[in-house]
This record gives sequence, C-alpha cells and structure tokens, in this order.
Amino acid sequence: MINKLIRKIQETNAPVVVGLDPMLDYVPRQIQQKAFDEYGETLRGAAEAIWQFNKEIVDRIYDLVPAVKPQIAMYEQFGVEGMEAYKKTVDYCHQRDLVVIGDVKRGDIGSTSAAYAAGHLGKVRVGGAVCSGFDEDFATVNPYLGSDGVKPFIEVCKEEKKGLFILVKTSNPSSGEFQDQLVSGKPLYELVGEKVARWGEEHMGDTYSYVGAVVGATYPEQGKALRKVMPNTLILVPGYGAQGGRGKDLVHFFREDGLGAIVNSSRGIIAAYKQEAYARYGEERFAEASRAAVEDMIADIRGALETR
Repeated sequence: MINKLIRKIQETNAPVVVGLDPMLDYVPRQIQQKAFDEYGETLRGAAEAIWQFNKEIVDRIYDLVPAVKPQIAMYEQFGVEGMEAYKKTVDYCHQRDLVVIGDVKRGDIGSTSAAYAAGHLGKVRVGGAVCSGFDEDFATVNPYLGSDGVKPFIEVCKEEKKGLFILVKTSNPSSGEFQDQLVSGKPLYELVGEKVARWGEEHMGDTYSYVGAVVGATYPEQGKALRKVMPNTLILVPGYGAQGGRGKDLVHFFREDGLGAIVNSSRGIIAAYKQEAYARYGEERFAEASRAAVEDMIADIRGALETR
C-alpha cells in the first residue's frame, strides 16, 4: 500500500491528504435538516448527516488528492451509528480509489494491539469465515508502550501489505511536555524517530517503508531534523492551515526529489465554506468550497517545493 500511496502522490502531483473529521456544526443546515427529518434529532440522524456531508466532499475532491484521513473520534462520539458512518466513509473512499489513513491512534499491550491491528488493518476469523473489520489502508499508532504495542501492527501490515504512521512529534502546543524532554542528551521525539527508522528498515516498499511517522507542521525545525533521522520514512504532516502551517514551513519535511511527506488539512478543507476566503460559495455549495481549498493548498505546497 505504501507503493500505491507514493504512486498516487506522483500521479496527482499533490502530497496532500484531506482529513475527514466532521463535527456536526461543520455540516450545513440543509444536510442536517434532511437527516433529522428522516431519523429525528438522534444519534442516527447525526450519523446520517455526517455521512452525507462526507460523501459530497469526497465526490468533489477525489480526483485531486491521493488520500483521505478520517479521524475516528469524530464518529465515535455518535456511538454505534457514528461508527457505521465511519465504515461507510472508508468503503466509499475506496470506491473512489482513495488511500484511506485511519486516524485511530491506537497502541496498547501486545494482545490488545494485535486486536486493534486486526480490526483496522487485518482480518478476523469468524467460525469458518475470514472477515475484514474497518479495512483502512494505514492506521496511526501511539508508540508510548514501546515495541510491544507497535510490533503487532507491523506484523499485520506485513501480511496485508498495509502501513502505519507512528506518532513522533505531534502538532499540538503541549506536545513538548513529554516529546521534547531530553533522554540521554536527545529529545524524546528524536529517539522515537530513530526507532521508527529501524522498524522501517525491516519493512520496506520499493522506496519508502511501510512504517511512516507523524510530525506536525507547526514544528518545522524538528521536522528538518527528523527528515535526516528517518531518510526512508514517509512523514504524515498534520497542522496545515487551521493550526498555522503553510507550504513554506514544510519544505524540510520533503526529500530533494519532492517526495517523502504528505500534508494533512482537515477543517481547513471540509469547513472551508465557513472561511472568509470561500464564503462566496455559501452553505449550498460547501463541497465546491472544499474543492477550491484543496486546489489552493496544492498550489501553495507545490510552489514552496519548486522555489526552495
């Protein structure tokens, strides 16, 4: 799957992933009202609204980008019905030939991680049948428990030819409370990056490892250092747009060939119609606003890479 993701990045010339993280207040009123008329102001109604919202956005952007990244918490908050919307979103994105990065941030002791890995990336046996659960192509993983929590995911990825993105340096302001602490003279995030690189050496695609890393756009200097630490690692870069990251800040996340990173924007795209720059589209044409935001993001990143 890492080979497919790199190929699609090259074909689209767009190292961009759209975060499908739908809060209910991002969903235009006409979509909410239609769902509520059918299912009431219930969890089922909310789940239907976010599913229809996602579908329209995907229909508008699937030809521009290689991948999407649904954040599972935005669906879990609506209970079982929300999880059904998550699964429908994953399946629909696959129908549109998009690579799906499940932003699930799992990581636990070995047997629990093995179950998470099977549910999101692998298969489970049910009697005489073998079934897929959520069936994403990649999953985000928290490495805090060490190799015990990560290796079950790696083993499933080897079997299924799927991939991971390990949290290394996250984009949130308080990430430094732990991630920047010095351990044996190095910041903890650098030690995690070194471990990701070693895991990746054993699980390579054609050019990049199945084991990727998450490094926030809000920390460009750390990104520059980690690019050197993890030369064969694809870096998922959250924090573009709404969190302050811009193309000029991101060039060090990429290798000299213009590959090596994929940049995420979530509410900056899916709620673009709420921004002044795209207000002309209004609620009725929210998906067109999302497409315009994607086009602007791609141009920003391409321009920064071409002039570095």
